[in-house]
Amino acid sequence: MSLPRQRGREATDDTEGAPRPGVRPTEPTDPNDHGGQGVLGRAHRALSVGIVSVIVLIAFEATAVGTAMPVAARELDGVALYAFAFSAYFTTSLFGMVVSGQWADRRGPSAPFAWGILAFAGGLVLSGTAGGMWPFLLGRAVQGLGGGLVIVALYVVIARAYPERLRPALMAALAAGWILPSVVGPLAAGLVTEHLGWRWVFLGIPLLVLAPLALALPRIRRRVAGPGSAADGGDTRAPLDRRRVRLALAVSVGAGLLQYAAQDRRLIALLPAAAGLALLVPSVRGLLPPGTLRAARGLPSVVLLRGVAAGSFVVAESFVPLMLVTQRGLSPTSAGLSLAAGGLTWALGSWLQARPATEPHRERLMTLGMLLVAAAVAAAPCVLVEAVPAVTLAVAWAFGCFGMGLVISSTSVLLLKLSAPGETGRDSAALQISDGLANILLLAGAGVAFATLGGGAVGHAVGGHSASRPGAFLAVFLPMAAVALAGAWLTRRLVPPAPTARALPGTVAARTGDRTGAERASDRTPEARV
Repeated sequence: MSLPRQRGREATDDTEGAPRPGVRPTEPTDPNDHGGQGVLGRAHRALSVGIVSVIVLIAFEATAVGTAMPVAARELDGVALYAFAFSAYFTTSLFGMVVSGQWADRRGPSAPFAWGILAFAGGLVLSGTAGGMWPFLLGRAVQGLGGGLVIVALYVVIARAYPERLRPALMAALAAGWILPSVVGPLAAGLVTEHLGWRWVFLGIPLLVLAPLALALPRIRRRVAGPGSAADGGDTRAPLDRRRVRLALAVSVGAGLLQYAAQDRRLIALLPAAAGLALLVPSVRGLLPPGTLRAARGLPSVVLLRGVAAGSFVVAESFVPLMLVTQRGLSPTSAGLSLAAGGLTWALGSWLQARPATEPHRERLMTLGMLLVAAAVAAAPCVLVEAVPAVTLAVAWAFGCFGMGLVISSTSVLLLKLSAPGETGRDSAALQISDGLANILLLAGAGVAFATLGGGAVGHAVGGHSASRPGAFLAVFLPMAAVALAGAWLTRRLVPPAPTARALPGTVAARTGDRTGAERASDRTPEARV
């Protein structure tokens, strides 16, 4: 980790401005650190409540929509496109994330936040009124665009409005925002789905948008409405980086082509697959920090780990309600509630990583977290055996969510710590791109495996007799467990190497772990070995 900037000046007494012997140098002050107040102190309380209210809305949407999705897919005759219902959201969110990062760094986060909330609500309305699966997917795509704008804007707000010491606690508060939706969301969505229909789940959530918009937007405008200061790299005159916007568009189109090809098992599907890869690979390399794809130490591995962790877990979780409803005959309400305890344990894991005493052990806790995720995902398909109680999955998932709480919040904390001044939006977008792109690619792969092994036939199980396809679900969960295990290895590469740790915060070396030939040569000296 980077040493404080002040230490570089303490080393030489003959430099202008060097501290006098016996006089402790003054630590640089953070204008956002109001007298050591916490996230709920007077200076931060209103903004903290507003930010958490937005996360509560997103959490409620995720848990409620996930509960209603199996019924919606069956009624729209689209179970074969079930994975698309989730990946369509992530595909367009990639474009929204890059645009939001550019927009927030140059003009401030309030505009992308407001437009993102409106698009998020509009997409829900489109899906709720859809007459077929493809219009339904269009609504999910619009919703994803809004979600991408919102989440990156919030990261920029956190980076600018809160001192570094408060960010772990705020991340824990955001995780705690999932507790109530995780319990209430599945129950409410299940009851609405069973008694009124799945459409009212989608059409009811937009009404909840008004509260977080009214709470958060005025405070964001008041605290961080414009670009950052000169030290933060903000410049209202700077135009959007059109190259990055084009790369983001190429990523979204490429990911969409891959998803389309994944659902078509004819030989001709190789053409859109090849076109998707041709667009995706170079664009991803241009949007992510250098060294991400080879897991370079430091920020690149943090970004890569986020995708590995989120992708493996989200893909598995997307198929849990479908598995419980179709293979074990649970109602949508019961299937949704099986994941409810996960909101509490996720928040518990996030709270643990925010404790000052755990800071020196952050990387080890993240390793533990990924191992718990891998174990939970691997254990989930045990409920395909009739003799295994369905509650077994709920217990396993609670442990997996605890691991995710340790990992996801920690990747956010590390990213904000390693980001250079003025690049918080760009790096936050990279983190979310890794998250969303991993979800898309892994969902596409899981969708192919699921459909190939007869997963489409399970759609007739809702309200009827189950078409048992255990192999289709095993082809989803076991590969995702292997991906999560790879994430446990990645947690060993989050700290930049020792010479990089001496670099000033915000330099390229501090962020990527790249070293010069002289620095690498210094590793071979006796002093370096000591």
